[in-house]
Amino acid sequence: MPFKLGVIGIDHGHIFGMLAHMRAQGCTCDAYWTDGAAVTEAKFNQVFPNVTKADDRQRILDDPDIRMILISAVPEDRAGFAIEAMRTGKDVMVDKPGCTTLDQLAEIRRVQAETGRIWTVNFSERFEVPAVTKADELVSGGAIGCVIQTVGLGPHKQNLKTRPPWFFERARYGGILCDIGSHQIDQFLHFTGSKTADVAHAHVENTTLPEHPGFQDFGEMVLRSDQGHAYVRVDWFTPNGLPTWGDGRLFIQGTEGHIELRKYTDIGRPHVTNSLFLVNGEENTLIPCDDAGLPYFARLVADVQDRTETAVGQTHTFTTMELAVRAQAKAEA
Repeated sequence: MPFKLGVIGIDHGHIFGMLAHMRAQGCTCDAYWTDGAAVTEAKFNQVFPNVTKADDRQRILDDPDIRMILISAVPEDRAGFAIEAMRTGKDVMVDKPGCTTLDQLAEIRRVQAETGRIWTVNFSERFEVPAVTKADELVSGGAIGCVIQTVGLGPHKQNLKTRPPWFFERARYGGILCDIGSHQIDQFLHFTGSKTADVAHAHVENTTLPEHPGFQDFGEMVLRSDQGHAYVRVDWFTPNGLPTWGDGRLFIQGTEGHIELRKYTDIGRPHVTNSLFLVNGEENTLIPCDDAGLPYFARLVADVQDRTETAVGQTHTFTTMELAVRAQAKAEA
């Protein structure tokens, strides 16, 4: 049964997908709060005109009808708001990264265990991409055998004119591997069935914005588990000629074939999203995936009602964020 939501923090544009997809499941929302000015606020008010701003977030936390809080605050602040929400009896969906330090994660683990609340991080590069839904179906059906490696590419446009000051401050955004790299860790663990992994290599650098020494425009890491390996590259190098924010791709290598996802666009042809390429012993095919669905949101609604973990396992979410923070620390050591 759908339920009422509250929003705390709209500093990142991912809040639009988080709220829109939950409302598509029948959930309602009539109030948001954000800490100071947010660059998204004018657009948020235009897209969600019936969601009004609260003067105090406590009004949202004290509303007995609200069952889940959506959080897309500045990354450094997300853990504190999530902990506060869980302590007031609310389940939480937080934008990635769900936290930026191991101390924050330890406190989230402790409060989640004490309260029994759901703490889920919306890894949108998996949960909001129909092509990944289709890939999940194919992998589960044995289309490429046993998955042994993933390669995740997450390029982004800088769009400097729209960026708030926190975007350039290392402590505030958490570092490039902790932030956008967490998407790729999530997908590696999921598709290989890995319960944990080692960070074999991690590197970050800033080559384009020396005037912002806390900024990182390139990051890479290598993950290794008892189920497989991953290479991840994330960056802020996407040129303006691309018709979207980044040419995000995922390669899934199996023992009997491979899958490539071109999630957000393609190159050299009209702008097309959600393209899946499958090669195995019988097929060499392109599968359009726009209609594959986004089951995370419907499952999450059911999990809030039934106290289950069908959308994503709680341990998986903890592990993903722990590896992201550890990878960031290794790169900066």
